[in-house]
Amino acid sequence: MSTDYNYDDKGQFFPYFILTILGLILCPLTYSTFAPSKQPGISKTPLIKGNNYKPPGNEAIEAARRRQKRSERRLKRFTSIVIGWALFAYMAYLIAVSSNAEGKIWDPYEILGISMSADEKAIKSHYKQLSLKYHPDKIRPTGNQTLEDLNNHFVELTKAYKALTDEDIRNNFIQYGHPDGKQSFSIGIALPTWIVSEGNNYYVLAVYGLLFGILLPYYVGRWWYGTKKHTKEGVMTQSAGSLFRAYQENVDEKKLVEILTTGEEMKLIAGGAREKEWIGSEEATIERKIRDAGLADKQMKVIEELDVWRRRALGLLWAYIYRVDLESEKLNNAKLDVAPAAIALNKSFHAIALAYPNTQPVMASMHLNQCLVQAVPPHSSPLLQLPHFTNEIVAAVEQDGGKNHWTVQRFMACSEQKRRRLCVGKGLLNDQQYKQVITFAKALPALNIEAAFFKVMGEKYITPASLVNFVVKMRVVPPGSTPPSVDAKDLLDEDPDETDVDALLGRNGMSKGKGDGQSTTPLAHAPYFPRDYSPSWHIFLADGKQGKMIVPPQPITRWEKSTDNFAVQTFKLQFQAPSQPGEYAFVMHCVSDSYLGVDKKQNVTLTISDPSKVEQIKEDEEISEPEEDSLAGQMNTMRGRPAKKSKKRSSDDDDDDSSEESDTDGEQAGDQSETDTDTDTDEE
Repeated sequence: MSTDYNYDDKGQFFPYFILTILGLILCPLTYSTFAPSKQPGISKTPLIKGNNYKPPGNEAIEAARRRQKRSERRLKRFTSIVIGWALFAYMAYLIAVSSNAEGKIWDPYEILGISMSADEKAIKSHYKQLSLKYHPDKIRPTGNQTLEDLNNHFVELTKAYKALTDEDIRNNFIQYGHPDGKQSFSIGIALPTWIVSEGNNYYVLAVYGLLFGILLPYYVGRWWYGTKKHTKEGVMTQSAGSLFRAYQENVDEKKLVEILTTGEEMKLIAGGAREKEWIGSEEATIERKIRDAGLADKQMKVIEELDVWRRRALGLLWAYIYRVDLESEKLNNAKLDVAPAAIALNKSFHAIALAYPNTQPVMASMHLNQCLVQAVPPHSSPLLQLPHFTNEIVAAVEQDGGKNHWTVQRFMACSEQKRRRLCVGKGLLNDQQYKQVITFAKALPALNIEAAFFKVMGEKYITPASLVNFVVKMRVVPPGSTPPSVDAKDLLDEDPDETDVDALLGRNGMSKGKGDGQSTTPLAHAPYFPRDYSPSWHIFLADGKQGKMIVPPQPITRWEKSTDNFAVQTFKLQFQAPSQPGEYAFVMHCVSDSYLGVDKKQNVTLTISDPSKVEQIKEDEEISEPEEDSLAGQMNTMRGRPAKKSKKRSSDDDDDDSSEESDTDGEQAGDQSETDTDTDTDEE
């Protein structure tokens, strides 16, 4: 058997080749582009439905949102996918409609229309019937048929009949698939002849060299380098290195704003590689505007001492935070573009800060994130996140020169009459604006901590080095709302079932986004931030005196139950208890990454009991528990208290005589009296 290689001069197999290559590329590319995000807690629900509040410069903010969305969709990749699938469909169409007659296997059974199990007698009888029907002398052409077509058809029938009635020919067909026995086969190379014909050889070689020698290694290397170029927080590794070198134990929010401008993302936005696009007058405009907005001289001095592009980036970032109109489309666009970059860099700094035990950098990162989302300067009034509120209106409400800033909760705790008197009037808010303020204030997701305690599953006492759960019971209570009283049962924490592996291992469903009936948190109300932002809360334990973290922050991105009915939510932190008995004072922090003035802070005490004393207490409790058959045991059972099970007597005991039973009872009574005496002595 010989093998013949030839070129697909009719393009018969070329569509198969293209279809296979496209399938290998398009399937993973499409999945990676359109697959749903695995990030927990992602929501598309707005905090306030039908909100019609438009902040100053809303058109530029919406334009920035559209730019960000286009960037996220990756327009080039989307276009490539559409073109690729269109070509894929066209190749499938060519395969479906193209004729494959030359490659079709000649089958005499199919030509005669009989089964392969038919014997020679049946074949002859069937052929005789076909001859009477299709012989050229007995049939006339109809429709588009010609006499030649009829002759060819009868010839095919005759060839098929002879192939099946001759024993040798039939055996050849059964064994080798062809009446003539073994046949040579050809492999059609999926390239039309014109591609490799004389005169085109060099062009084909050039194309193959370009595709497989240059483009393929280039794109594979670019993809690989791209995966290594960014961290999991989405910032460049070079930026993460700069943030790591700039880390300080005592960093505050204002210092952190300066640190964030060391990122390469800021350099790209501020024109570090495009210096000719910027002119000195634009930089002067930025600095003049932010100085007029109230930026302190200390921060202005820091700006003036920086390099050119960092000076520009820091000025733009402060302009965004102070909501400054730079009176230039180019500058306002750059100002809005630095905000998402600053959020990403801040998250990277947060991840770096978690590698250290210091509380201050972590808190500074969380508080600055609030400021970036709401476009509010650090240490400013939380009232600035209310719609239409400006520094002038805040000053009119607080009336103390900004010494003690009001939270939204305090503002809503005032009577309706007082609120109107403070912020409605000439030069302040009108009735429509005041209504929008109240709508947002009543939707602000503020948390109430209802209970916080430590426990060990299945144990009454916490011993050294045991696995401790810090349980936090909380409710979402928006400002101005009056929640119902908490059911005492909701503040209890029952041990999970033995089959609930996630609960036993401390895998909290609220942070992981698992479990039935859970709801995602609505998008943050952030009218000045040019992107959608999903808020989260972070709970952690710290040593207040030493300023060190005991248990690192754990995020809450989903609620265990719906928050519409003030349901009590449960959150747990799991950690190992200290190795020495005693009382340990901790501070529990619950910090939002999106809203100002809603953070919670509470002192908690962890009591570690001495194991020897715990064992003694357990023994005393076991001794003091009455048997369930006794009157005291029945009383305890009715009250829900523990009672010892009665000792079972064997059948041999039932056969004992009354004197033996009396002796046994006497011994038991004696033992019980001794135990009582010992217990009384211990108590004395």
